[in-house]
Amino acid sequence: QVQLSESGGGPVQAGGSQRLSCVASYPLDGEPPSLAWFRQPPGKEREWVGCIYTGTGNTYYTTSVKGRFTVSHDGAKNTLFLQMNSLKPEDTGRYYCAARKGACFYDVARFPHWGQGTQVTVSS
Repeated sequence: QVQLSESGGGPVQAGGSQRLSCVASYPLDGEPPSLAWFRQPPGKEREWVGCIYTGTGNTYYTTSVKGRFTVSHDGAKNTLFLQMNSLKPEDTGRYYCAARKGACFYDVARFPHWGQGTQVTVSS
């Protein structure tokens, strides 16, 4: 059974940094999972932020966060991280971690497992 639980959100000023964590438990058999971060801005659709394929450690990012956000995974602690630097008001939203077996995808529908989300609010 896959379980995901995010933490670390809250209010932050523009230009600041914040780190989100997601404790991820999943079956160890079969293909390694990909763990992703999505966010949902107020009144908008959920959008992909970044992803790590745990089989290789390769990471992928949406264009708007490249160079500012870093996705990492501590396998020993089963924890996914999202380090967010140089935050902007448009980064505001509820951030979710998600898991799927196999390669990263940027499509919400490709991820069957989700956490409850954590709110990030960036003020100008």
